[in-house]
Amino acid sequence: MLYYILSILPLVIIVLSVMLVISSKKKYESKFGELSELELKIIDAKRRFEANKKELTREIEAFKKEENLKIKEEILEKRKELDLEIKEMKQEIIQKEARIVKKEENLDLKNAKLEEKEQKLDEARQKVKQKEDELQEMIDRQELELEKIAELNKEEARDIILTKLDNSLTHEKALKIKDYEYTLEREKERMARNVLATVMNKGASDFVVDATITVVELPNEDMKGRIIGKEGRNIRAIEAATGVDLIIDDTPETVILSSFDGVRREVARLALEKLIQDGRIHPTKIEELVDKATMEVEDSIYEAAEGAIMELGIPTLPKEVLKVLGQLKYRTSYGQNVLRHSIEVAHIAGAIAAEIGADVNAAKRAGLFHDIGKAFTHEQEGSHAINGAEFLRKFSKEKVEVINAVEAHHDEVEKLSLEATIIQIADAISASRPGARRETLTNYLKRLEQLEEIANSHSGIKNSYAIQAGRELRLIVKAEEVNDDEAILLSHDVAKEIEEKMQYPGQVKVTVVRETRAVDYAK
Repeated sequence: MLYYILSILPLVIIVLSVMLVISSKKKYESKFGELSELELKIIDAKRRFEANKKELTREIEAFKKEENLKIKEEILEKRKELDLEIKEMKQEIIQKEARIVKKEENLDLKNAKLEEKEQKLDEARQKVKQKEDELQEMIDRQELELEKIAELNKEEARDIILTKLDNSLTHEKALKIKDYEYTLEREKERMARNVLATVMNKGASDFVVDATITVVELPNEDMKGRIIGKEGRNIRAIEAATGVDLIIDDTPETVILSSFDGVRREVARLALEKLIQDGRIHPTKIEELVDKATMEVEDSIYEAAEGAIMELGIPTLPKEVLKVLGQLKYRTSYGQNVLRHSIEVAHIAGAIAAEIGADVNAAKRAGLFHDIGKAFTHEQEGSHAINGAEFLRKFSKEKVEVINAVEAHHDEVEKLSLEATIIQIADAISASRPGARRETLTNYLKRLEQLEEIANSHSGIKNSYAIQAGRELRLIVKAEEVNDDEAILLSHDVAKEIEEKMQYPGQVKVTVVRETRAVDYAK
């Protein structure tokens, strides 16, 4: 078997070699065919590329020619436009040159006329000088002749003439001066009246009805016992937390809060209303609601201050100043709300300053701050004007004029500016206008009695009447004891005594009436 295999092995090798050669030849022939097709495709692509290249070259050349034509046409158009503009400019220059030449000719004519007028004027001056010389010579000759006739020299004659002239004009000068003074006084009165009328119209505001105590309404009478609490612990807690006295009397369903500090009184009012609404009244809840009410009042203080400066057009102020200014919302003076009064004074002061040409901004700021010291008068001794000025010096950067106007509006220091006088006037206007302030019935009756006492203390008084709510004191004198001149002096003396002994808003008019009657009977 092995022999058989070895004998046919060469034959198998030969057959395999032949098959390998045949397969290789077939592969070579197939590859050669593919290569020929690829070469044909490459040749065809080259031919198309050359054809496209030539076509593209022709299109590019045609586009270049077309664009060159367009550019040349645009250049020609621009050149035409420039030529037209240059032509117009040349024409305009020619016209201007012609106008200039014409103006120069007119100026030359005017100069020639002026020279001619000056020459004539010189001739006239020479003639006037000649006449003056001749007149002076005539005067000198006449003076010499007068001196010879009167036997007086020039100085003596002049003194005599001037003395006579002065004597004759003295009466006329007195009349002129008196008439001028009367006219000036009347004009000053009219101007002052107009200015005050203008600013009072601008500063008019609502009547004031603020009270110095606060009344809280209760839903029922049983609430009084709950507010007082066991052995009075609740009412003591409220008074300790707020610093306000609670007055619980026989008035049905009412609790009165009393305190000199309006801010504390407002905190107590809010806290008490919250306690009544909540219903749970005990020391812990009282402290909690007092804290909430304090925060609400502080917010309202800042809102009131910011509203005031916004109303007056004043820029923002330091936080310390805003806080104290807002506290004036809860302060009253003679029943007048101090913050509204300050805003009103600022408006009036600004209007007066605008009318007379003063610093409007300084007047407004001083008017707003003039009573700022009233926010802490219950805590600090001294005048509210001085305290307010010291506070502004410490916490603000106000001008010296503004601070001086604040501390001088009650004449406690000297006024250094016109604005200080304006603030004093505006404060008096705001305080004395009808409805601005109110007083208790007791104080009102006391003031009327004091007016009549002052009037009756003088001799010659028959009757005295305080009328027009104490704004006028009318005196009826005995005609046989008081003459007309003494009546004038009596009104002046009574007015001075009222100024020295009494305090009152606005002014008090003193009228003295002297009546003489002649009576007879027909029988």
